Amino acid sequence: MDQMVAAATTGLEDVDLFRELHGYFIEDLDIGMSAFYSRTVTEADIVMFAGISGDFNPLHLNREFAEKTHFGGTIAHGMLTASLISTVVGTKLPGPGAIYMSQNIRFTAPVRAGDTVTAVATVSKVDREKRRCALDTVCVRDGEIVVRGDALLLVPSRSVFE
Repeated sequence: MDQMVAAATTGLEDVDLFRELHGYFIEDLDIGMSAFYSRTVTEADIVMFAGISGDFNPLHLNREFAEKTHFGGTIAHGMLTASLISTVVGTKLPGPGAIYMSQNIRFTAPVRAGDTVTAVATVSKVDREKRRCALDTVCVRDGEIVVRGDALLLVPSRSVFE
């Protein structure tokens, strides 16, 4: 076992893990850059999100109740859907190291268990002096926008780490 660990870690002493894990720096960003993340929302996602958030609204968890609403059945939490934007921002664009400053969100259609949602973030403004990046954000299901908004992020500068 020790030989396996040694073999797997050989050469890691020469790797700067911070740089390897870090996302884009402000100097790397340009207007129009885009990234996405897709996920099929499951019943388990909805139940776990209710447990994590404390939002036990029966519209999300009680089929009989939800069927009597104008949605005609249970729907995912809006913030569960919007959290997919956070996945794009925190893992892809700008990625690890960036900090959310704000996010405006408008929910335009419901999402249900079984729906595949794609969150897309597109750079709309870059202020290198203030190290800020604005993003247009959407979540799409079957070609329909279900969440629309914009975000403002604080993005590290490469010069801080050189």
